[in-house]
Amino acid sequence: MAVVETMRTGREARLLVVAPDADVRGSLSVQLSVAGYLVTSAATGSAALQLIDQHQVDLIVVDVAIPDLMALAQDRPTFAERPPVLCVTACEFLGTLIPVLGVEVEDYVTKPLRSAELLARVQVLLRDRSPRPAVLEHHDLRLDEIACQVWRGGRPLELTAAEYRLLRHLMLNPGRVLSKDQLAWQVWSESRGDNAIERLLSRLRQKVDATPPALLRTHRGFGYSLGAGV
Repeated sequence: MAVVETMRTGREARLLVVAPDADVRGSLSVQLSVAGYLVTSAATGSAALQLIDQHQVDLIVVDVAIPDLMALAQDRPTFAERPPVLCVTACEFLGTLIPVLGVEVEDYVTKPLRSAELLARVQVLLRDRSPRPAVLEHHDLRLDEIACQVWRGGRPLELTAAEYRLLRHLMLNPGRVLSKDQLAWQVWSESRGDNAIERLLSRLRQKVDATPPALLRTHRGFGYSLGAGV
């Protein structure tokens, strides 16, 4: 019999974790729950289909080791109507998964899992599906995603592409402390050296915080955040 568990948190996005191994299922559920998601889990593909029918699922995280994997590929609605799929697999290439789940696999993470990479992939898939305003604002900082332009106190800032992407991600997560590893995976989907992130933050701070109050904050031993400007 499939084991179904639910962890409730304060965030609206609901994730469905499907994995046959209780330890893997529990580890994935805990990592995602601690990150602020509402997590439901199941041990089989058929149990997962029942949960999809019962709940509004925003993303499916599936271990390709489940015995009835093809159940998730049957009678699936169109891309626009169904939740995206993030695969957990030992495969190194997405092309290997296409014969298994079809061309509708959005992304994957390989074992052994890295928490920062898992959360980055989840965030990207959810962000791509979630409507948001074209203009982001924080204190007197303004970022126009259409024009790719940033202003601080009405003054335009000249940012490099890397600086722009990093600032944009911080503005999408105001007040949240993000580690260097999280920023690397969530912004560029790859690992980057600590020194590279530090240098980039330093250059960005020189431009953004040239106008007081300072908004970019360093939390030593933890990471960086976009503060309240006090």
